[in-house]
Amino acid sequence: MTGTGAETYLDWNATTPPHPDVVEAMRAALHEAWGNPSSVHRAGRRARSRLDAARAAVGALLQVDARDLVFTSGGTEANNLALHSAVGVALSRTEHPSVVRVAEALASRGVPVEWIAVTAGGRLPADALRASLRRLPTGSIAAVSAANHETGVIQPLPDIAEAVHAVGGRLHVDAVQGVGKLDASHWRGADTIAVSAHKIRGPKGIGALAWRCGAVPQPLLRGGAQQRGLRAGTLDSALCAGFGVAARWATESVARYAAVRDLRDRWEAAVTEWGNVNGAEEPRLPHVSNVSVSGWLGDELVAALDLEGVCVSSGSACSAGSSEVSPVVEEMLGRERARTAIRVSLGDETSAADVDRAIDALHRVLARNTSSG
Repeated sequence: MTGTGAETYLDWNATTPPHPDVVEAMRAALHEAWGNPSSVHRAGRRARSRLDAARAAVGALLQVDARDLVFTSGGTEANNLALHSAVGVALSRTEHPSVVRVAEALASRGVPVEWIAVTAGGRLPADALRASLRRLPTGSIAAVSAANHETGVIQPLPDIAEAVHAVGGRLHVDAVQGVGKLDASHWRGADTIAVSAHKIRGPKGIGALAWRCGAVPQPLLRGGAQQRGLRAGTLDSALCAGFGVAARWATESVARYAAVRDLRDRWEAAVTEWGNVNGAEEPRLPHVSNVSVSGWLGDELVAALDLEGVCVSSGSACSAGSSEVSPVVEEMLGRERARTAIRVSLGDETSAADVDRAIDALHRVLARNTSSG
């Protein structure tokens, strides 16, 4: 059980508990390497060594040259940095809000944007993407997640990369949910790649944008010459140290997450009595389950399960607190399925007992609703 007391935490896509080695690395950096990494004196050099080690670890995780990445405040900034200067964008409404909102802002400024329909299973057809890019200026960006943040549906990135490059486009991959769960070869054809530390048991407040083939981003922040002038501002050596440890852990975590699949399937076998699994017919990350339960609004079921000590979500954590239904499930299967959807996401520390507690809690909640009806 992850958490304290009677809490069962099944919302690992929202954030992950920092790994103990991450916490220790950050503690040591705060104590020993608190200097400004841009300073040339010994205090600055100690901080700089943490940055360099982290850069090497993140580069290895993404399989890019360590020089070809820039640290950001997280996945949101990384996606913004990749897209803000695009001459055109092609994407679907199932992308993360940090991608969708940038595309909407670009469109409001007159930048051409093509919205592509996904299949009922949530996959983006490569042929439709190619056709959209042909209508956009040369060098436009296709923005595609490695795996969806709400359903776990994995996009066919090798096919998509081939389609994008065949018409002179560039591919940006939001790998925030895929990294550490999919082999890095999955986004080998990407021109830019976004990642966030707190999704791989690292600290909040730091992420990265990496690039290949000369796809160097245009700065979003203006200021000093840090990070080759691509992202101004003083970096925190403690956050970098934690990110570096998390990245090294994530390079070996694909097998750990594959082992979680049986627990995910155990949950879904129990839930299908009450509802439908969204995206079940497509390849999915092994730890994510998005289900629509008839007779319940998603946010109400999340609240009822929380009272039972089980933490799940009804969509992207970035949309928490709003009454908006899941735009991902709505785009796939319509508004009614979206209104009743919840997301369960497991982690490498999730146990069979955690899943059984969640199943028991769901049965209690649904039984109360039946008896009251």
